[in-house]
Order: sequence, then C-alpha cells, then structure tokens
Amino acid sequence: MSERPSKIRKPKSPKRNGNAQSSMARKSSILKQTLVFSAFSILAIYALFNTFFNPTTSPSTSLFDEHFSPDSFGFSGKVTENDAQKVKIFMYDLPKKFTAGIIEQHALARGSKDASQARYPGHQHMGEWYLFSDLNRPEVDRIGSPVIKVDDPDEADLFYVPVFSSLSLIVNPIRSAGTEPVSVQQYSDEHMQEQLVEWLEQQEHWRRNGGRDHVIIAGDPNALYRVLYRVKNAILLLSDFGRVRPDQGSLVKDVIIPYSHRINTYNGDIGVKDRKTLLFFMGNRYRKDGGKIRDLLFQMLENEEDVIIKHGTQSRENRRAASRGMHTSKFCLNPAGDTPSACRLFDAIVSLCVPVIVSDSIELPFEYVIDYTKIAIFIGTKASLKPGYLVKMLREVTTERILEYQKELKEVRRYFEYGNSNGTVNEIWREVVQKLPLIRLMINRDKRLVKRESSEPDCSCLCTNQTGLTSFL
Repeated sequence: MSERPSKIRKPKSPKRNGNAQSSMARKSSILKQTLVFSAFSILAIYALFNTFFNPTTSPSTSLFDEHFSPDSFGFSGKVTENDAQKVKIFMYDLPKKFTAGIIEQHALARGSKDASQARYPGHQHMGEWYLFSDLNRPEVDRIGSPVIKVDDPDEADLFYVPVFSSLSLIVNPIRSAGTEPVSVQQYSDEHMQEQLVEWLEQQEHWRRNGGRDHVIIAGDPNALYRVLYRVKNAILLLSDFGRVRPDQGSLVKDVIIPYSHRINTYNGDIGVKDRKTLLFFMGNRYRKDGGKIRDLLFQMLENEEDVIIKHGTQSRENRRAASRGMHTSKFCLNPAGDTPSACRLFDAIVSLCVPVIVSDSIELPFEYVIDYTKIAIFIGTKASLKPGYLVKMLREVTTERILEYQKELKEVRRYFEYGNSNGTVNEIWREVVQKLPLIRLMINRDKRLVKRESSEPDCSCLCTNQTGLTSFL
C-alpha cells in the first residue's frame, strides 16, 4: 500500500543541511515508534497465551477461598467443591413406627387429639432429631458437612439408622404417686427395640458386613439397652459408656456425643462483674450409682456463702431459673448423674459458666479437637468431699484465670450447639468419618477369620471406658 507524499513545510532557514537533518529525525522517530509497537505486541501476545494456558488465581477464586476456607468451618483439610470426594452415607427409610410413629405415640400419651400434626418434642437427647433432619436437608444447605447423602445404598460408605431410640424411652409419661394407671394399652419401648433389630437383620447391607459400616444413635444411656449386644458392631453414638459393657462400646469404635443443652445460650461478653455467685447447681439431688455424690455435695455446700445449690427437675420454670443462675455464676457444678455424664455440663458451656466436673469416669465429646483442661476444672470424687476443699479452691482462682476459661468456652461453644449450621451435627459426622479406616480394616479382617465362640472381648471393642483422673487448676 503506497502512501501519499507528505507536504513538507519549507523551513525559514535557507540552508540545505537543515533539510537533511529534518529527514533523518523523521526516520529515527518512525523507527522508534515501530520498535515500541513491536514490543507492546509481543507483551500482549505473551499475556494472552499465559491467561489461557497457565491461568492464575482469579478474584472470584480468592473470594471463594476467603469465605469457604477450612477455618470458616472449623475443620482441617481443603474444602472441596466436588461432592464426590465426601464420604457417602445412606440413610435408611425406616418403617414409620421407628421414627414419626414414635413422635405420634409420645403425643397420644399426653392427650393429643391429632397426633399426625405432632412435632418432635424438646429434650436433652434430641441429637437424634438433628441428625435425621440434617440428612433430609438439600445438599446445598449442608455446607461444610464431611458426608453427602446418597440414594443408592450400593454407592454408600456408611449407613445411618435414624431410629428415635431416646424419644422412645420417654413416650410413656411418669405417673405421679397415687394416680390411676391409664386404661389404654401403653407403648412398649422394649418391643420397639426388638422389632428394629429384626428389621435390620433382614437388610442386605446390614448382613453383608455384620453392621460394621452402620451408624446407630443411642443418646440416652438407656436407649436400646435390650438389644445393644446385637448391634454392637455398628458405630454407636453414645453420651457415655455408663450402661455399655466393655465388649459393646469403646472410644476406638464409637463416638461420644453431647447432650442437647436445655437452657438459653449466654450471648453477653466475657467478664465477672455480673457473675456474683461463686458456684451454682440446679438439678435432681437424688441419683443412683455414681450420682449418689450429688446428695453428699448438697449436704456439704448448701450452707456455703456465695453458693447456690438447688434441687430441681426438668420443667420450663426450672429451666428459666437455671438459665438465670448459670448466666450469673462464675463456676457451675457438674457432678455425675445416674451415669458419668449429665446435661448440666453442656448447659454450663453455652452459659460461659466454668464447669467444675466431679465425675471419675466421664467421657467427653470431640476430645480430638477440644482440650477440656482449658475450659473446665476436674476434681476427683474423694477430693470434692473433703470439708471446705472445693469452695476454698474455687475462691483462689484469679479473675484473670476465669476470663481465660470464659474466652476458651466462647471459642468452642459452637461444638455443643445442635442448631448451629456448623456446630454439633457436622462435628459428629467428622468424627464418624474418622472411623472409616478402622471399619474397612475390620470388614476385611472378618473375611479371613475362622468363626469361633469366645467369651473374650473382640479387639474391635477395646475397653477404654476405665478412665483415670487428675485434679488440677
């Protein structure tokens, strides 16, 4: 393509060498422009090539990492967008009599006219309801969960049995002394337990591995007590080992889960200014087995200054009183109940009231991530009964130390809140997932073992519920 010659203005200077210099300057300028344009072109081509064939992190990826990082959900490991990498869990569609039917029976036993509209009632072992509800939610609402529900059992790594075993125990209300027994046939929890195991033993996937890859919740210490020996191969979700034989449950195989706290969460800041009471307890004074310590502590503490210790059973009014007491106390007493654990511990944690645990055989939830020595004081049963020892020890705890306890309690509180979207439920599933390598080991081991009768505990049910105890501040 030819260019039209440019008109060149004749310089005012009449000298000929001026024209020559001007021509050379124009050639030099054009050369420079060409070199600059070529350099920019090369850089542009390189940038385009690098974008398509070696892309860097985009702003949107950074935003995803910021809001959906592992720290956001409280667990280690990389958050994956690919659900195929999660552990797959199949939830049985149990016959109604093991789930909604129990809710209806509970309502009918309390005079309901339309039990079909009944809702799951609140109580301290309602973790079974939260786990059932979680696996019924759309996956898009289960952000941070380490498990994904599948509809095909052949795809599953684990199988969840969503029986309402704890609610079944309390279907029949306790009759007051002197009242007439009801005339209608009462609900039988024992019959429900037997029917459940009979149903399970007919299922192909239960029989395939003897139930080892199944998860069963028995939150109440008495839940499934008649049939526990028949489902002991499964991962049991338990509140403690108080009513479980050494050959039925262990920390190796099972998961300790928290009670559902029954009082309001304390939403204020840490501090001792509004916590005038030194030590608080409100609960049933008379318990069996290890819980006998309660009556002895009552006798020793009920006349101590700055100590509130009251007898009270579960009721709406008593829960309000307990909320006020825990929210205004520095320390909350947590003695054993009929079994080593009790709901008061978890009420204390969400109240930021430093737990004082008097239970020699207690097991605690999520100890693989929680150091309980940072949030609670442990005292041996014998030491707690020494006259003046407990109160004197607590009075010597400095304000700074109490604030440290409260700060740690606030950090871990979500682990004990079933209603938290990244709280107790997700943490239970995380601990269950950690059992998967052991499950696979035991399944493969079972295939090559010669079947034999033995009175000795199997190595998959190691006795780990004989705990030691250290007293300290």
